[in-house]
Amino acid sequence: MSTPVAVIGAGPYGLSAAAHLQAYGLPVRVFGQPMASWRTGMPAGMLLTSAPAASAIGVPQPGHTLGDFCAATGEGPYATDRDLVPVETFVRYGQWVQQRLVPGLEQVRVVSVDRRADGFELKLDSGEQVGARAVVVATGLTGLAQLPPELAAALPDGPSATGPVSHSSQHRDLSALAGRDVVVIGAGQSALESAVLLTEAGAAAVRVVARGPGAVGFGAPPDHRSLRRPPSPFGAWPRPAPAYRAGAFRRLPVPARRYLGRRVPVPRGAWWLRERFTDRVRVTQGRRIVRATVRDGRPVLALRGADGHGGEVVADHVLAATGYRMDLAALDFLGAGLRTGIVVRAGGPLLDGGFRSSVPGLYFTGLPAAASFGPAMRFVRGTEFASPRLARAVARAYG
Repeated sequence: MSTPVAVIGAGPYGLSAAAHLQAYGLPVRVFGQPMASWRTGMPAGMLLTSAPAASAIGVPQPGHTLGDFCAATGEGPYATDRDLVPVETFVRYGQWVQQRLVPGLEQVRVVSVDRRADGFELKLDSGEQVGARAVVVATGLTGLAQLPPELAAALPDGPSATGPVSHSSQHRDLSALAGRDVVVIGAGQSALESAVLLTEAGAAAVRVVARGPGAVGFGAPPDHRSLRRPPSPFGAWPRPAPAYRAGAFRRLPVPARRYLGRRVPVPRGAWWLRERFTDRVRVTQGRRIVRATVRDGRPVLALRGADGHGGEVVADHVLAATGYRMDLAALDFLGAGLRTGIVVRAGGPLLDGGFRSSVPGLYFTGLPAAASFGPAMRFVRGTEFASPRLARAVARAYG
């Protein structure tokens, strides 16, 4: 069976792209589990760093903002910058958008995508084979968890929620680590909030280890910010501003895009996290991991600072809250022959203004598009920029 467009992924970017494509009258088949990464890869009790106004999934049909969801369901309200949105609420909001705008979502997994003469062939885990003239990859964070190489070297079988070392994306319920000494690696919101949630879930002791001196810090409340640094709905200051302006970012030289992609947003905690963190979580900063081993089932970290001094930290468990990084090889559902045809620049697929890769008919949105369009593609707010442009480009080529 053939379709003009296939969308792989049913998170905010996949749902947004599908809604825009359908608005052009294009027959679209959408594959994936609704809000999968948000449901299974975020810890219970997590709060969004983005302001409510920046947490709407961009769709062309009016009446589908987070505020509209609250009005329809009685949740919230989440209206001001001081209103904190629980991840569970955001998941329900995304599912609400899916049920209203993408009711035909097929909750199956795409096993492989390969080229064929008139487009692409997709194989599903249901056994069905689907032909498509265009494919939109919107798989979000799936498979892109980043682990420091020093930790990875000590884990021949990879990180695991039940092993000595895990990645933050592997925990939905942090109470599984109650009663244990836990070291959290990282200095961003994920690391600092995970540390707080661990203490609140009953961990015996929690320590954050960050490689930068003075790396652990928190933002200011919305009404305490300097007029010289206007608030950003993304939850981080846009330094420099082109990093968050997707159109401007794409015009930057590749070295500049690579540099900004690795350093923006600046890792830090949300303003509302400071009180829950202070005096409850130990902090070791200015120390990087130079070696990791597992001794009698317990992870052991050898640390060293710029001054040459270091030390050893032993824990019951190490949780790496070290974020995500685009790796084309991790998208293993894309056939090897297809992947070799994708030109990569600045750490991700090189995309044109319509989010098309160097392979005709193959489009990327969300995190895989960040190398071309900047850190805005890491936030839900980025759907408002990405999806209209992608859908317009696909409609012109295949409508």
